[in-house]
Amino acid sequence: MPAGFTQTDAVARFFDAARSIVGEDRVFTAPIDRAGYSDPMAFDPERHQPSGAVAAETVEEIQQILKTAAQEGVPLWPISRGKNFGYGGAAPVQAGAVVLDLSRMKRILEINEDLGYCVVEPGVSFYDLHDALAARGHRLWMSVPGNSWGSVAGNALERGVGPQPYGDHAAQICGLEVVLADGALVRTGAGAMEGNPAWHVTRNSYGPGWDQIFCQSNFGVVTRMGLWLMPAPEATMTLSLQLPEADDIERGIGLFAPLRLRGVIDHDAAWVSYIGIASYVGPRSMFWDGEGLLPESVGARIREQLKIGWWNAEVNLYGPEEVIAAKAKIVSAAAKNAAVSAGDWRTWRQGDDFGLSHAGIPSTRDMTMIGWYGGRGGHLGFSPVMPSDPALAAEQFRRARKRYEEFGIDYYGAFGVGGRQTVAVNEILYDRDSKEQERQVHALFETLIRDTHQAGFGEYRTHIDYMDAVADTFDFNDHAMGRLNEALKDTLDPKGILAPGKQGIWPARFRT
Repeated sequence: MPAGFTQTDAVARFFDAARSIVGEDRVFTAPIDRAGYSDPMAFDPERHQPSGAVAAETVEEIQQILKTAAQEGVPLWPISRGKNFGYGGAAPVQAGAVVLDLSRMKRILEINEDLGYCVVEPGVSFYDLHDALAARGHRLWMSVPGNSWGSVAGNALERGVGPQPYGDHAAQICGLEVVLADGALVRTGAGAMEGNPAWHVTRNSYGPGWDQIFCQSNFGVVTRMGLWLMPAPEATMTLSLQLPEADDIERGIGLFAPLRLRGVIDHDAAWVSYIGIASYVGPRSMFWDGEGLLPESVGARIREQLKIGWWNAEVNLYGPEEVIAAKAKIVSAAAKNAAVSAGDWRTWRQGDDFGLSHAGIPSTRDMTMIGWYGGRGGHLGFSPVMPSDPALAAEQFRRARKRYEEFGIDYYGAFGVGGRQTVAVNEILYDRDSKEQERQVHALFETLIRDTHQAGFGEYRTHIDYMDAVADTFDFNDHAMGRLNEALKDTLDPKGILAPGKQGIWPARFRT
């Protein structure tokens, strides 16, 4: 049962009622079902295992399920597709909560090619949307995360990112439909006016803006989302760059940040460490079968074998060919002045093989990295945000790399460089069958939270194991933001049924 919740008969009554709402075939309570909704990358999957799941297909079913949960006091954990791997998958923060599975809500409700947006239900995957756009001739392009088998809406609500011009996925949200905890149905922005055609084209509607309130929160269940998409460009140009040494990251940040700020580059280009590249090629044993940290001599051999640098990046330009050709000259000159090694520009034009376009083409390639140590692989992402200051980024790199080495984990880092902010992505790869790595990984993650907080930075997204710890680092004025979140939670969800503990936001009934 959920922590602090001992009414087993209430849970049984909830599942009985759920069967009458959605049918026997969409209520899942068997042990194999509970395991299926657990974190597939956890060392201990039972730590966050739900008591079961209910799959809804309509808004009306969601409303009835929420009303029943409120009546019985049963906590729910809504998921779009449950593919948030590296952050907990479908598993709830609170073990014993009931997963509210929205993956069957798979309708693409609208694609507006003239105004550049789509409207999707939460179960629509990146592959679903890509196929729909392809069937229309790719007049609109979407942005995709590195691992793309998840939900378009769910990824945006979790502030997922992609290496495309519209890569800040939460920033592309425009207009939501949401079921609140009491079953009330609301539409945000211009959608609050019945039949308003501006719902998905403007964020500047009347009154407070609520779209972002439902990102990384537990204030409601999103049932449809408007999302802006990029008009297909006439051409793209791509440049690969390398930095030969670890400490060169400072030059790398210094190269990209001003180009991004000035709009010469229109996406957040990322510097990825060589172990990140190697982990996509194959497991560590492919390069070295020793114990402990990967020796630097082996790292040098890997870089030579794969013809990569210590840090590696790719810049993509999108638009009319004459425009991006002019931008390419500026980027090349800046790379030369910064002594950053760069290859030749590669150009794609409308009509060429679409796979070479650097459009948002969904892929699961990035998941190969979890096999780095062999066994049943897994990964955690630790991703603090900081100003795009080269010196600060270099300090963060050295601080994190030192901790990786201290706890015996191979360092895999990346820096996504924006014009004003840089995200320091630290991927922690591990073998779930290794008890020693279990100890090391948790100790490393907790240390990274503490170190980064002391340096003045915080994560923008984290695993369910660490949501409370990360929330606690946002401590201005004795955690005033946390108190504001709690006040809103208790107002919108007085029964405390929606995703208790998500992002460290607990309802009064479970608050300690």
